[in-house]
Amino acid sequence: MSTLSPLVFGQGRISIEDIVALAQSNQQVQLAGDADFCQKIDAGVAFLDSLLKEEGVIYGVTTGYGDSVTRGVPVHLAYELPLHLTRFHGCGLGTMFTPEQGRAILATRLTSLSQGYSGVSWALLKLLRDFINHDIVPVIPEEGSVGASGDLTPLSYVAGALVGERDVYYQGEIKKSLEVMKSLNLTPLTLRPKEGLAIMNGTAVMTALACLAFSRAEYLTKLATRVTSMISAAMLGNSHHFDDILFSVKPHAGQQQVAAWIRDDLNHHGHPRNADRLQDRYSIRCAPHIIGVLADCLPWFRQMIENELNSANDNPIIDGIGEHVLHGGHFYGGHIAMAMDSMKTAVANLADLADRQIASLVDTKFNNGLAANLSDCEGERQFINHGFKAVQIGASAYTAEALKLTMPASVFSRSTECHNQDKVSMGTIAARDSLRVLQLTEQVLASTLLAAVQALRLRFKHQEIAPESLSAPMMAMYQDIADYFPTVSEDRPLEQALRFTVDAIQTQRWALYE
Repeated sequence: MSTLSPLVFGQGRISIEDIVALAQSNQQVQLAGDADFCQKIDAGVAFLDSLLKEEGVIYGVTTGYGDSVTRGVPVHLAYELPLHLTRFHGCGLGTMFTPEQGRAILATRLTSLSQGYSGVSWALLKLLRDFINHDIVPVIPEEGSVGASGDLTPLSYVAGALVGERDVYYQGEIKKSLEVMKSLNLTPLTLRPKEGLAIMNGTAVMTALACLAFSRAEYLTKLATRVTSMISAAMLGNSHHFDDILFSVKPHAGQQQVAAWIRDDLNHHGHPRNADRLQDRYSIRCAPHIIGVLADCLPWFRQMIENELNSANDNPIIDGIGEHVLHGGHFYGGHIAMAMDSMKTAVANLADLADRQIASLVDTKFNNGLAANLSDCEGERQFINHGFKAVQIGASAYTAEALKLTMPASVFSRSTECHNQDKVSMGTIAARDSLRVLQLTEQVLASTLLAAVQALRLRFKHQEIAPESLSAPMMAMYQDIADYFPTVSEDRPLEQALRFTVDAIQTQRWALYE
C-alpha cells in the first residue's frame, strides 16, 4: 500500500506529477466532499432528469450519435442508448496499453468528470475511484482513435469494464471485470443517459499518455545534459564552450540552464579546460542549444497538457446549476496533438545528438586519442576485439527510427463518420508516436551513456583526467554505473547491460540536477 496521502478529485487542479504518481504506484484517491462539488454533481443529474421528463432534445441522450443526431430516440430507450455506444465502439486493435498507462487513463478521465460539467452520477464517479483504489485496470487496445470525438474507441473499454462487459488487469492477470467486481463486492455500473458519452467522448487517453511522456521528456532533458558533460570530459573538450558570460548574451532560459548544468558538472570555474582544438564539434559545443530547445518547451508543454487535463472535454457540457446544455467540440484534442508533435521532434533531436556523440567517441579520427571503439584490450588481442562498434551501429538504428517518426500526426486529419467528424485531431496517434520516440531516444542515450563511462575509465586509467576535477554528483553517477557495468576489455554481449540501463533511465534511477 502506498504511503502517499490520497489524491482528492474535484478539489483544485490535478498536475502531471499527480497522474504519473497514480500510474506508477498504488496511491489511493478520493472524491471531494465539499458543498460546492456536491452541488455541481447533484445539479447535473437533477437537471438531466428534469429534461428527460420534459422530453427535451439532448444530443446523445434523446438523439443518435454523431451523424445520427437527426434521429430521435424515444425517451423510454434513452437508458439503453449509452450501453450501445460502449458496445459498437468495441473494435480497437493493436497492442494493449500497459497497466501503468491504463491507470493514467482512469485518473485522467476521473479528473475531467470531476469538473462537474458532464452530468454524471455519484455511482459512476465512485466506481472509477474504486477501480483506481483496487488497481482494476481496463485492458485497452492502443489503436482506433482519431482524437475527435475524443478517444471514443479506447475509452469504450473503460466504459465496458465499468458495466462488467470487458477485461481488466487485476493482480497480475487479465480477468473479466464482472468477476473482479463481484469478488470485491462492487456493483457494476448501470449507465444513465449521457454517461456513455461522458466516459468516452473526451481526450483522456491522449492526455494520460501526454502526462507520462512529459515526465520522461523532462528527465531526458537532464540525462542528455549529464551525458554531454561526461563526453566533453572524455573527449578532453573545451569547458569554455559553456561559460556563463557566453550564455548571458543569448537569453533562452532553458538553454542557459543546460549550459549551467554542464558547467557545474565539468567544474568549469574550478578546473577550466582548453582543448587542443579551439572549438569542439557541434555535438559538444552546441549541446546546450539542442537540449535547450526541449528545456525551453517544457513549460509550454506543461501548460497545454495540464489545461487539457483539468478541463471538461466531453459533449454536450451540462451546466446543472445554470441549467444549460451546451453543445460544442471540447472533445477535440488539438492542443495535445500539437504538444505531442512538438515534443517528439525535440526529443528526437536528443537522440540525434547522442548518436553523433557516440559516433565521435568510437572513431579514432575524432576521439582525441581514445582507443578504437573504446576497447580496453591491448597488445595483439586488440585486433580481434571491437568494443562498442556494434553499440554505435545500434544507436544509429534507434536514431533513424526516432527521426522517421517525427512527421506530425496532427496534419493527417481524415474525414470520418459520414463526414460529421470531417476534421479530427489525431492527438492520440501523436501521443503514441511521442512515447515511441521517447523509448528509442532512451535506448540511444543508454548506449551513449555506457560508452561515455567506458571512455572516462580509459582517461582515468591513463591519468589523462583527474576524477576529482569533475563534480561530485557526476562522479557518483559514473561510479554507480561502473559498479554494474564492468570495463569492456574482451568482447562480450552488452544487451543485458543496455536493457538494465534503459530501465534505469525509465525509472529515473539517478537524481539529476536537483
